[in-house]
Amino acid sequence: MEIKTIKVGELQTNCYLLISGKELAVIDPGGETDKILKEIKDCQARAKYIINTHRHFDHTLANKEVSKKTGAEILTDLKEEDEVKIGEEAVKVVYTPGHTEESICLLGSDFILTGDTLFKDGHGRTDLSGGSEEKIKESLEKLSKLLKPGMMVYPGHGPAFRV
Repeated sequence: MEIKTIKVGELQTNCYLLISGKELAVIDPGGETDKILKEIKDCQARAKYIINTHRHFDHTLANKEVSKKTGAEILTDLKEEDEVKIGEEAVKVVYTPGHTEESICLLGSDFILTGDTLFKDGHGRTDLSGGSEEKIKESLEKLSKLLKPGMMVYPGHGPAFRV
């Protein structure tokens, strides 16, 4: 799967395009709709889904506009172990509460998108509504068992990194 990163919005959120064949999914379109639409057009693939790792505005701001302009379905209420098929590949939903109650990560064969659960040098805030230091520690422990050496981690903010 090809992964493109687009930094969007005032908080410089990482919006990702997951591209497989002629389909793609937009992850965390947090603003700058025109910038996202240009990248989608450049991929020459059909936007099939929009997925949010959590519901904070900096990850959802462009949901409706991107969906309206591309026809992509906004997937909501994804559950642990759900699989989302994009082209010939799929990502698995990993429920990781702590930053927010509904936080998820998306696990691919050799990568993971972690939203604001895991960053290169730490984890997301837990002092906002729905946050929990105890739950994020449990989620980080869960992720530590899923991450394999050499796997790429794509966080909601900041640089991607290899485990």
